[in-house]
Amino acid sequence: MADSKIGLDTYRRADEIMRIGNRAVRRAQEESRRLGVPNVYSINGFLYYELPNGELSRDDPYVEPSGEE
Repeated sequence: MADSKIGLDTYRRADEIMRIGNRAVRRAQEESRRLGVPNVYSINGFLYYELPNGELSRDDPYVEPSGEE
């Protein structure tokens, strides 16, 4: 079996990439909130929309409800 140890330099680079990615995601989320655009998350295979008030909803806010008569 091959040795699966990760070198310290590789670990540090991966950690830095994760920090950069996480920072970018947080900034994008903040910008969406500021613009009133829902953030969309996939949780256990279901889509959730973060509404401007911070509430999570499974209802797509862009779909008009069908008016049944």
